[in-house]
Amino acid sequence: MTRIFTHPFVLFAFSLAALLLSVQVGSFLASRLQPVKEEERQDLDLVVSASLTLLALIIGFSFSLAVSRYDQRKNYEEEEANAIGTEYIRADLLPAAEAARLRQLLPQYLDRRLLFYTSRDPRQLEIVDKETAQLQAELWSTVQSVAAAAPNPVVALVVSGMNDVLNWQGYTQAAWWNRIPAGAWSLMAALAGCCCILIGYSAHQRGAVLFTVVPVLVSIAFFLIADIDSPRRGIIRVAPQNLMSLSQSLHAQ
Repeated sequence: MTRIFTHPFVLFAFSLAALLLSVQVGSFLASRLQPVKEEERQDLDLVVSASLTLLALIIGFSFSLAVSRYDQRKNYEEEEANAIGTEYIRADLLPAAEAARLRQLLPQYLDRRLLFYTSRDPRQLEIVDKETAQLQAELWSTVQSVAAAAPNPVVALVVSGMNDVLNWQGYTQAAWWNRIPAGAWSLMAALAGCCCILIGYSAHQRGAVLFTVVPVLVSIAFFLIADIDSPRRGIIRVAPQNLMSLSQSLHAQ
């Protein structure tokens, strides 16, 4: 059930259907089982307004969380590109053989990082992860051998740069795993359902057009939050512009 929150289009369709049904349930309760008394209508309107306000606050809070995570993924992509580009330049500080090896491995590593951002195929991503781990081991082995043979401040600078390259990959992966918790989604869904039931129950006129306004708007809000919070699915995704620019520069050299 929790996987639906990672598929924006599926979430939109499911939430719209569920909220429309909730409005009809509220309308059925008011017309068939327990009609609203006129002396109770003012209190009921107050409850509906308070519930909608609470729903709006929670949706706004969740949207803020999704945007902050999106900005974090963008910033980490920039930092990762800077780390790889800096280490490519620092390769000149190593002996000729190790420098050439590093300059050969870093563009290959960069290509795998680009696939991490652009690919949606789970099988391809598994292959990319394995190749990335293998290249990381080779990159670290290259600078480690030089550091063991000639430990000096210049080599330490290269080792530190390689450490940044490997660390930023881990930070990026953690940022892509960091999502809005399923509990927050469940709370929003339950509150939205209750609000729609109250809207249907408190409506003066039973109109199909009026009953669709709130469910459509809330479903669009859910879709937008899920889209921003889903790195690989939906419309809004982080474009690896910095990594692409660096890749073109390295391959041109």
